[in-house]
Amino acid sequence: MIFEEEEKKERTNEKLLIDLCECYLLLNGCASSELISICVPCLLEAALKKDESEETRKEKEIALLALSHIDRHYCLRQELYLKEITEIIKNHQEHRNLTQLAYQSAWSYLICRSYYCKSLEDVVVNELHFIRESIRELEELWKSVDWKRKEEVNGRIEVMIIRRWLNEVYDFFDSSMLWNEEFAGLIGSIVQVFRAAKGNNGVICNLCIYSLRNASEKRVVRVEDLLKSGAIDAVLDEMQRPKLYDNIAYECFQFFMNVSKKLKEKTDNKMEEVKRKATKMETFEKLEEEGYEDTIACFHKIFEFINKKYYDDLSLSISDYLVNI
Repeated sequence: MIFEEEEKKERTNEKLLIDLCECYLLLNGCASSELISICVPCLLEAALKKDESEETRKEKEIALLALSHIDRHYCLRQELYLKEITEIIKNHQEHRNLTQLAYQSAWSYLICRSYYCKSLEDVVVNELHFIRESIRELEELWKSVDWKRKEEVNGRIEVMIIRRWLNEVYDFFDSSMLWNEEFAGLIGSIVQVFRAAKGNNGVICNLCIYSLRNASEKRVVRVEDLLKSGAIDAVLDEMQRPKLYDNIAYECFQFFMNVSKKLKEKTDNKMEEVKRKATKMETFEKLEEEGYEDTIACFHKIFEFINKKYYDDLSLSISDYLVNI
C-alpha cells in the first residue's frame, strides 16, 4: 500500500501515506531500505509542519516516534534526513513547539544515525547541543514526578520518557569520540535521576547503573568526570544495598574495575602524570571514606559465580577493583 500511494502521480490523500508509514515503522523498525527511503522523507515532512494546533502537535509526535523506531543498523544517507531533523530540533529549541516525547524521539532518531556515522558528532554536540539539552530535559522530567507515590510512577509518561533519554545517553557515550567538558554534568544528571528513583522505581535505577558503567568504560570519559558528577558515590551506594541482584552487582564491579584501570594508565607527559596521581589520591580518599575496600572484600567470593552466570570478563583478583597509590 505504501508503494502504491507513493507511485500515484497526484497524491490526493497525503495523510493516508503518513499513516501507513507510521504504522509500518512502529510495527517493524527493521524495514526494507526501499520502504525506509519513502517513509523517512514523508514523516520528516509531517514533523516539519508549522501549524501550532494541538492536532498538529500530536501528528508531529507520532511521526517522530515512528522515526525513532528505525533500527540503528540502518546507515541512511545524510541527505535523506540531516537537514530536516536538524531543523526540527532547532525549531523546538527556539519555539518549544514539540511535546516532550516528540523532542526525545527526534534526538533518538539522530543519535541512532550517529552510532555508525562518526562525522555527526560535531552536529550532535556542538551545533545541536545534545549534552546541554539532555541535562535540561532529564532534570525537568525527574522533578515533575512524585517518586514516593509508587502506584502512580510506573504509569507516568514522564517516567517512560526518562527511560528513553537514559537509553540515548547510553548510545551517545557509545558513539562519542571526543572528550567534552560537559560530560560531568551529563553523568551528574544520571546520578540525579538515580537518587530520585532509588527505592521507588527499580527499572530506572538499573538503567542509571547500566549507563554509569557504560560511561566508565569509555576512553573519552575521565575519572575526574566520574568523581565530579557523583557517579562513584552513586554506584557505591548501590553496592551497599541489603539486597543486590547479581546482574546489578556485575555492573557495579565492572564500573569500579574500569575506574581502577583508568587510574593505572600512566603517561609520559609529566604534567598529565602529576594530574593522574592527584586524581588517584582523591579517588582513594573518597573510597576509603565510604568503606569501599570492605564492600569489595565482602563480595569477593562471588566474582566467579557472577562471571559464570552473566559474562566472563570480571577479574577474579580483588586488587583489580582497588585503587593502589
